Amino acid sequence: MINMCQLVGSHDILLMTLDTLRFDVAQTCITDGRTPFLASLLPDGIWEERHSPATFTYAAHQAFFAGFLPTPITPGQHPRLFAAQFPGSETTHATTYVFDAPDIVTGLAQVGYRTLCIGGVGFFNQLSPLGQALPSLFMDRYWTPALGVTDPQSTAHQIELAVTCLQRIPTEQRVFLFVNISALHQPNYMYLPGATSDSWASHAASLAYVDRQLPPLFAALQQRASTLCILCSDHGTAYGEAGYVGHRVSHPVVWTVPYAEFVLPERQP
Repeated sequence: MINMCQLVGSHDILLMTLDTLRFDVAQTCITDGRTPFLASLLPDGIWEERHSPATFTYAAHQAFFAGFLPTPITPGQHPRLFAAQFPGSETTHATTYVFDAPDIVTGLAQVGYRTLCIGGVGFFNQLSPLGQALPSLFMDRYWTPALGVTDPQSTAHQIELAVTCLQRIPTEQRVFLFVNISALHQPNYMYLPGATSDSWASHAASLAYVDRQLPPLFAALQQRASTLCILCSDHGTAYGEAGYVGHRVSHPVVWTVPYAEFVLPERQP
């Protein structure tokens, strides 16, 4: 169990949401060797199966930023990494870092973190009041169409921007970096040659694309400090199961998500 009380203040923190990634797709890609970089990062080389607190992006991220990350699938009360102060919380543990703030982004800023948001899907595009709600929690927030769902190179652009931002910040300044990876969200058919519509297979192909783009970000993090990394999906999506297509519906392929947490050590000179 990670003791957040021992890490906050000394470690950078990365929260990367692989937007819309299904657990079965994530795990199959690991097993088939299609995501070797992610396999090298994840504890024991596998994803943990968890339940999302919501079935679509906005609601899930509201919960995440309040400290309610995806929940282990086993029954019982599971201690949380972070929590906003909340009377009667039954999942706040001695290892939970509790903020006297309405959300963990504000809480981390209050204890000296620089908070950065690299937007992806529409709820982070800042083009409307709704699209500004989540990014406005952060000191620095970024979005352009090149980071969004319609650009086939969105992840490459997101990682390049994240690395540039990190390199501008002094290494002694602690950072909370949030990246919302958009490539897995529909439309994702462009990642599967010859495809004209989204499918389980194109979803898997988009994850393989994402995996190839990630190494520069983790190298940049290791050049700064040891980093707590949280990688997860916010929800899955249906490709015809029980007649459903998409998400914001209650179905196992939507609420079951991949999750990983680990400490990435600083690379010693």
